[in-house]
Amino acid sequence: MKSLALLVISLAASVSARSIDTGPQQAIIPQDGQSAIQDRALIELSPGETRWVSEEEKWELKRNGVKFMDITENGDTYPYAADPEMAANSIVYPSKPEHKHEVNALIKTLDKDNMRKHLEGLTSFHTRYFRSQDGIDAALWLHDRIEEVIEASGAFNYSASLSLFPHSWGQSSIIARFPGRTNHTIVIGAHLDSVNMYFPYLRAPGADDDGSGTVTILEALTALLGSEKIVNGSSENAVEFHWYSAEEGGLLGSQAIFKSYHEEGKDIKAMIQQDMTGYIEQTLAHGKPESVGVITDFVDPALTKFVEGIITAYCDIPYTLTKCGYACSDHASASKYGYPSAFVIESDFEYSDKKIHTSEDLIKYLSFDHMLQHAKMTLGFAYEAAMAKF
Repeated sequence: MKSLALLVISLAASVSARSIDTGPQQAIIPQDGQSAIQDRALIELSPGETRWVSEEEKWELKRNGVKFMDITENGDTYPYAADPEMAANSIVYPSKPEHKHEVNALIKTLDKDNMRKHLEGLTSFHTRYFRSQDGIDAALWLHDRIEEVIEASGAFNYSASLSLFPHSWGQSSIIARFPGRTNHTIVIGAHLDSVNMYFPYLRAPGADDDGSGTVTILEALTALLGSEKIVNGSSENAVEFHWYSAEEGGLLGSQAIFKSYHEEGKDIKAMIQQDMTGYIEQTLAHGKPESVGVITDFVDPALTKFVEGIITAYCDIPYTLTKCGYACSDHASASKYGYPSAFVIESDFEYSDKKIHTSEDLIKYLSFDHMLQHAKMTLGFAYEAAMAKF
């Protein structure tokens, strides 16, 4: 497959617009290669370890499971904004959930059918590669679905906002904001793009990575908007839901957002990422109990402890502690710019989905019951953090 990808790239350079037949749909390579693929990228493979690579070298690293941040646009290495005051005076999170009655009522409104419907729509795009027209269109489609949810809740009648965060590569990120009584802000994130690691314009349904996280947090938002306090802006803290562009290219979208937040002095008290929430086959195949994986490296320990309490209170399955390495998802961008972050994945990282970044990352391999557990956790986290006094 590697040689096929190199051959396709070579052909793309020698012809104008060329179609690669991949079945019912085709991947179109733009005539101007520069509009789709940059020549060189500066990546960070671990804190302070940087390297200039070609675009093909980036995908080779991804094929080999190597994680990195692409810092070509910002040049900032990790950590860029470690706040000494925050380090000395950690944010104190609630020691236990304090709003079980309200959250459990909202949990009853979570709907697996909604998640399936939205995931079917999202995976119908040939790819969500961030430099492709399909990737641009998928972000706009998702924006419209989020807008429908917020409109139905009446939150736009107060101070809720929904915006596209534009990027130089074409595909926008999406931010939904629900103000609170203070400017303290809670962020719930997922990434909306997908990629085929053998060649980025090939079929990439991205059902698990990260279509599952995308629709999980959308369903959690839908349920959260059943709270009058969230809708009318009377929660203690503001809540934002983010859907990031170009995670697969090296956390590009989330880096741009959190860099801008740092420059604007935004007060982010907690950020949690949901990336891959639906795959449990390997967990069960290895005789392990179904669980959610709580990441323990490159995260905020106090916030992670709070997340563990949320899972215990609101999920029907336990958590397992696991690690995923440097820059494994968008929470790392929040940490890079000085904000406390946490990350919960579908399982122990060892048993997570290995079909990602291929044409086989399909809905049929996912468990919507498991995704519902992630939605419960996300909803509980959002409400409890929104009401906490920091």
